[in-house]
Amino acid sequence: MKTILIYIFLAIVLNASTLNLSISSNPSRINPILATDSASSEISQWIFNGLFKYNKDAQIVCDLAKSYYFKTPTKLIISLKKNVKWHDGKPFTANDVIFTYNTINSKKVFTPLKSEFQKVKSLKKLDDFTLEVNYKQPYFKALQIWMTGILPKHILQNEKDLMTSGFNKHPIGTGAYKLDSFTISNDIELYANDNYFDKRAKIDKLLYKFLPDSSTEFYTLKQGNLDVGGLTPMQKDRQIDQNFKKRFNIYEQPSFGYTYIGFNLTSKKFKNKKIREALSLGINRKQLVDILFFGSGKVCTGPFLPGTFAFNDKVKIPKQNITKAKAILKSLGYDKNHKFKFTLITNSNNSIRVNAAQIIQYQLSKINVDMKIRVMEWQAFLNTIVMPRNFDAILLGWGLSLMPDAKPLWHSKSAVKGGFNLVNYSNKDVDRLIEEAETTVDKNKLSTIYKKIFFKITQDLPYLFLYIPNSITAVNKNIKNVTTSIIGVMHNEKDWIKE
Repeated sequence: MKTILIYIFLAIVLNASTLNLSISSNPSRINPILATDSASSEISQWIFNGLFKYNKDAQIVCDLAKSYYFKTPTKLIISLKKNVKWHDGKPFTANDVIFTYNTINSKKVFTPLKSEFQKVKSLKKLDDFTLEVNYKQPYFKALQIWMTGILPKHILQNEKDLMTSGFNKHPIGTGAYKLDSFTISNDIELYANDNYFDKRAKIDKLLYKFLPDSSTEFYTLKQGNLDVGGLTPMQKDRQIDQNFKKRFNIYEQPSFGYTYIGFNLTSKKFKNKKIREALSLGINRKQLVDILFFGSGKVCTGPFLPGTFAFNDKVKIPKQNITKAKAILKSLGYDKNHKFKFTLITNSNNSIRVNAAQIIQYQLSKINVDMKIRVMEWQAFLNTIVMPRNFDAILLGWGLSLMPDAKPLWHSKSAVKGGFNLVNYSNKDVDRLIEEAETTVDKNKLSTIYKKIFFKITQDLPYLFLYIPNSITAVNKNIKNVTTSIIGVMHNEKDWIKE
């Protein structure tokens, strides 16, 4: 009998499927309300659920919620699913949602999500599986804010400091995959949750291989040691062969993100808008896109993506004008004998950004600007440069949701510790428009307001908006049930089968 059990165990282990992925930086906190970097968000998405989510057509559907309805324009009733369990087997209830809401609003927790929940007047439990949300006024993101991952009250209710809690490395969620723990600069393994409420994932394990260097990631993909991997435009255009195409399907679509240069607007160097204007005129964005993306990207003209209600197509691509840029700098006392100098800092694990910085450095040298480049490891960059606002200028990117929200990045009240207004941007008109938009549920009126915000921000030049890359993903042809979607190729990973 013992021998039979051993054979059964070995059969299960040998037949277990693993999806090999990569991650280029260390997660800081695997906690849905503290995951402010892409690595933490990437891992958290498998472990935690919100009350709602987007389906493949970008429509809002229930996740932990069973159903919902608006009793009045400011009163939302949410019924929760009763078959949900945390990874440790404890039942999920309305108490967990209330705990998560209170934690986000705690003075001890620093999270940019605070601004998203400011329109909530109260959250009340009607019973263990029914919630009543009262808003201060009609809110255009009344459902979207509840896409935030929910935390387990029974584990964290006595936690003294969530910011430094061991939970952030040993997370317990309700999601399709579980994580025992992770260590810095090591691979991360997630295991399918056998008791997942929305059917068990068909692939047993997600193995994130820690590959901080993009060239190593590409080599690993070509060797067949990754099942899914991102390709740069150069790799897609110049560095893959027919053998690669026989083994991988390639999916390409516009990404939900842009790259920018952000200026520290409290710095003496960049308080004067004319300096920012001169630098903008010194950059040839079209050339930047052509060199970096080989046709797989486009120039970014402002803070909201094309295709969304917020995009303002009347704002045109800024044109390079070296003569005018020099004239502006000269009027401010800068020329080839007295150059304007600043340092641009970016992260080392993104080769395209590093290359972009070098191209911009060359372009700005033509207008007598001496731009130094500093490249840093991601966590050091985030913790010592970005979050403390310890920079002249940064080269970074933002990923945006399907429902753009200007407040976290552009409202003056978001220029606080833990906030995403990293450049300390402040414009009273923009603040007013953002506040007006929050209570506007009519999509046409909302679009008009957001297009005004788009225009005003581009005129103020707190950022130099650079480019929107295409998302290019290679997926092993042994993976079945892969379909494309506006929300990404991995939207239905739970249905994937690895043969």
